[in-house]
Amino acid sequence: MRHHAPKFIGVGIIGVGLAALAGAFAAEYQMTVNRDRLLNAQNEPQNWLLMNGDYGAMRYSKLTQFNRDNVRNLRLVWAMALGGMQDVGQNGPENEVNPLIDNGFMYTTDGWGTVYKIDARNPNKGEFVWVCDPGVKHQGNAPRTRGIALWEDLVIANLPDGRVIAINRDNGEIVWDRMVAGKTEFGRVEKFLTAPLVADGKVIVQNGAGDGGTRGWVAALEVRTGKELWRWYVVPKPGDPGSETWKDDHNAWKTGGGGIWQTGSYDPATKLYIVGTGNPFPIYDPQARPGDNLYTDSAVALNVDTGKPAWHFQYTPNDSWDYDEVGVHMLYDATVNGEQRKIVGHFARNGFYYTLDRTNGKFIKADQYVTDLNWTKGINPKTGRPLDYDPKRDVQIYNPVARALRGDGKKRACPTWHGGVAHQPTAYHPVKKIAYGVGIEGCFTQNGAAVVFKSKDGDVDVKASEKREYSSDLYYGSVTAFDTSSHKVIAKAITDIEIRSGAIVTAGGLVFTALQDGWVIAYHDETLEELWRFNLGTPLKGAPVTYAIGPKQYLAVQSGGRHLHPVKYDKLENSSYLFVFALN
Repeated sequence: MRHHAPKFIGVGIIGVGLAALAGAFAAEYQMTVNRDRLLNAQNEPQNWLLMNGDYGAMRYSKLTQFNRDNVRNLRLVWAMALGGMQDVGQNGPENEVNPLIDNGFMYTTDGWGTVYKIDARNPNKGEFVWVCDPGVKHQGNAPRTRGIALWEDLVIANLPDGRVIAINRDNGEIVWDRMVAGKTEFGRVEKFLTAPLVADGKVIVQNGAGDGGTRGWVAALEVRTGKELWRWYVVPKPGDPGSETWKDDHNAWKTGGGGIWQTGSYDPATKLYIVGTGNPFPIYDPQARPGDNLYTDSAVALNVDTGKPAWHFQYTPNDSWDYDEVGVHMLYDATVNGEQRKIVGHFARNGFYYTLDRTNGKFIKADQYVTDLNWTKGINPKTGRPLDYDPKRDVQIYNPVARALRGDGKKRACPTWHGGVAHQPTAYHPVKKIAYGVGIEGCFTQNGAAVVFKSKDGDVDVKASEKREYSSDLYYGSVTAFDTSSHKVIAKAITDIEIRSGAIVTAGGLVFTALQDGWVIAYHDETLEELWRFNLGTPLKGAPVTYAIGPKQYLAVQSGGRHLHPVKYDKLENSSYLFVFALN
């Protein structure tokens, strides 16, 4: 376990104004990231206190120094190498992470769980204050992170080996260390694929290894001790609410999936944690698990005090395309039919943008946002179910042209199983009422392959199961601007390579994202006209964030490995780097 001692760096005598600001930052440094500050994170645009910007996950910044007229003058002002690239495979680590910023200090992590505190007050360089390496063993683990959380004097991180730790933010020492994600009865490993979120003194973490044949779950830990307070499973055991939607005779619920890949949102008024759940398992054989398979492919609202579900909405019952709904669920207010409503907005993996009532989960509206979609004729305007959903069927047919069941040859479905917006962080402009999604367009072809269970104990026999054959086409990236008032796409920008990063929108009229082939790009927030781009020479998965030091606005983006699925090769080397931009 490695710790670098605290070290505080002044900005030097750069002028009376900046010197005074440096002193102000030093005085403010003792401020903790308390409950009130997180509740009002939108009112601190100089900081970035939560991974998705605020509890509503809007990723909106009120900063305006960068604007459409001057964004072409953005320049790289400093960069820092981080760790985390040791022992990585071809695709590199899943470092889809951005730094958190609090009054001139950055906090970030890498794929192996090392946490960094960086003094970012100098306009020309960053410098480590401390580095905390929790000692994750590389053998048997994979490097992956989607971020960390701040609460009072703590930095919270969940690690690739299943531990959750709390670090003293002043000296980098570990305060508590708990093993939370373990192995199932079949020896399958649970994993953290999300950043933790702290709400009302509870650390919310979740298991994301649904595709590995585990049951997704959400757990709450006491923030001061790490003691587990409650745990809710996505796939219910027999007798629990929703178990009647698993109609097999071989205990498929035990390996039922529903992993969670993106941090949920939090509504403090109702104390509801609203999170999207993953696809059922086995992924592509719905006949192996007849029924709707709750609570997979759903939005679920959990009470943070008890862990009990308050409501749920399932997007794609009895899924067979990997249309998990692990993406961000944005919380905002809107007028619907002349009535003010509290909304959950979501770019669904299945290709539709959904609007739900966040107080009760009631469906309001859904419209297509991907270019190509054929798995269903549309969404029922009253129920929110696919139009071809049949409640009398245990195995859904949907559009038979796109639904490959057992014995079927290859059938083409749109969007692709990696398509639409998956876990990539989305953004929402609360003034213009525009939502922004970045992701992947395209279609894929697969055959119907039967999955075999070893016995009635719920475990899958991989060797005895039929082989799935598949291919992708029309595979490319996109940025989508969706007007939530008219409920339609108003602009779309196309990229040659898939986008594994995320979006941020600013009051300066800009949308930023980053690409796998090294580009950081700024778009016009209404037309998605490209206004600026800069190539960093390394694959980018982290979503850009913006912040300010005194009067100066900055843009930060973190690299962290490539994703080669299915055909693109960017000819770049993996790296673990933090890059910072500002105007000339």
